[in-house]
Amino acid sequence: MNNQTEHSRWGIIGGTLVSILINLSLSDLLSTVFLAAVGASVSYAVSLLLKRYFPEDKFK
Repeated sequence: MNNQTEHSRWGIIGGTLVSILINLSLSDLLSTVFLAAVGASVSYAVSLLLKRYFPEDKFK
């Protein structure tokens, strides 16, 4: 790969990251973190309930 292609690639990546960071607000970030925590908690709770009601040794 030549030098100009490498510079172009890093320029595109850097420009994309800067434009994303400029457009993010604190409320968007906090909302994303909160929703990710809720989703992970619900997923964990459902997996525990399914393991309780459908034990693995029952299907072997």
